[in-house]
Amino acid sequence: MALIDLSKQVALGVDIGGTNTKYGLVNHRGEILEKGSLKTEEYPDVEDFINALYDKVSPLIMKHCGQRQFDGIGVGAPNANYYTGTIEQAPNLHWKGIVPFAKMMTDKFDVPCKMTNDANAAALGEMMFGAARGMKDFIMMTLGTGVGSGIISNGKLIYGHDGFAGELGHTIVKPGGRKHWSTGSEGSLEAYASATGITITAKKMRAEFPNSMLNDYPEEEVNSKVVFECATKGDPVAIEVFRYTGQKLGEALANFVMFSSPEAILLFGGVIKAGDFIMKPTKLHMERNLFPIFRNKVKLVFSELDEADAAILGASALVWEK
Repeated sequence: MALIDLSKQVALGVDIGGTNTKYGLVNHRGEILEKGSLKTEEYPDVEDFINALYDKVSPLIMKHCGQRQFDGIGVGAPNANYYTGTIEQAPNLHWKGIVPFAKMMTDKFDVPCKMTNDANAAALGEMMFGAARGMKDFIMMTLGTGVGSGIISNGKLIYGHDGFAGELGHTIVKPGGRKHWSTGSEGSLEAYASATGITITAKKMRAEFPNSMLNDYPEEEVNSKVVFECATKGDPVAIEVFRYTGQKLGEALANFVMFSSPEAILLFGGVIKAGDFIMKPTKLHMERNLFPIFRNKVKLVFSELDEADAAILGASALVWEK
């Protein structure tokens, strides 16, 4: 039986954000052969965006694949529907309504195109190339400007009946709590455990404690990075910001564990750079709120994927998803 050279199987991974789009050619080993980016916001018309992407990517495809057709395209995008290949009502993109993005990409590149939201793509990337290799049940949490998630159960990504399952960041962790700046919901996880949520908590606490180091900064400069700097200098208010954030995150993770009984929860994104300041209270409050049969079974694991490359790897993994 002939061995398959995985380095010769090549996919295009595309991660679409509201400001920037990253892309890369990836082989089946998880090696990024070439990568680049373009400004999403410079293309209010989706057809112009796809044409610009094609112009940038075509020379790379020719360089690495020659006349041989590459395997396909995987796309991670906000509000992307895996079943229909559409981007639907994405609030941070210029392209309004329902955009048949996968079909448009297939028409342009003449290869199959699959797509899902960015957190789902990250979960697939971890399963194929990262810390979740060999795991069949885990939850991926991306803690950045917002809170995204992807749920893998029995080796399969959970999409739900309509393609939008797994929006754990928008689950309510404090009924009647903080109003979300975009959705208007009250008390969602994203309103507390994202970098944006941490900033809101910090500004609230600094107003209550005038002696905090956080007050050494103009209010508009206070963000999660500043909170971390103050925490490392021993500021008790900054440390309390992370403790409170970790409590809310841990309580939410307990609910998620009891829902799908994962082997691990993988954490990814800028927020986890706070390290033990946030992870110790997260672990404490997760375990404290678990039904006894679930306690001390679920690992909290940091992503192994490089932050800059994770989105590209995750999107490309869609191409080889069974």
